[in-house]
Amino acid sequence: MPCASERCATAMTVDAVDRQILAILRRNGRASVSEIARAVSLSPAPVSRRIDRLEKTGVIRGYAALIDDHDSGTLEAFTEIRLAGGTETGELGDIVKDIPEVREFFTIAGDPDALVHLRVDDVDHLQRVVNALRRTGKLTGTKTLIVMHTWQRDPDR
Repeated sequence: MPCASERCATAMTVDAVDRQILAILRRNGRASVSEIARAVSLSPAPVSRRIDRLEKTGVIRGYAALIDDHDSGTLEAFTEIRLAGGTETGELGDIVKDIPEVREFFTIAGDPDALVHLRVDDVDHLQRVVNALRRTGKLTGTKTLIVMHTWQRDPDR
């Protein structure tokens, strides 16, 4: 069971070997313990214990497949959000947690107040999601940017 508090993960010491293991798992979440052990010059048992510890403390939050959204027929967008004067960013965070199309939520310094990363089926679906956000009464404005192409840096750099 992962650690419930942020303090648990940050209080744990992540050493150089842990960082090597994490780099391997970022590149290939399906790498076997024996492959990782060879790469970090340890036997499989201590590597397995390290991975278990990193999972239990919440440093490793999960594993995911990387999907090409263009080829899978979905659309990605970012919506900038400007909050109404009396709205706390935490309130918006609670709202977006219940919207399945929201992939990530960021509070940011400056204007706008927040940024929401969305994944939807098409432009009509995007409009329905953005309109649902607007209907909360917590926003004064939105600006949506549709992702045309993506590129991601190798996680080891």
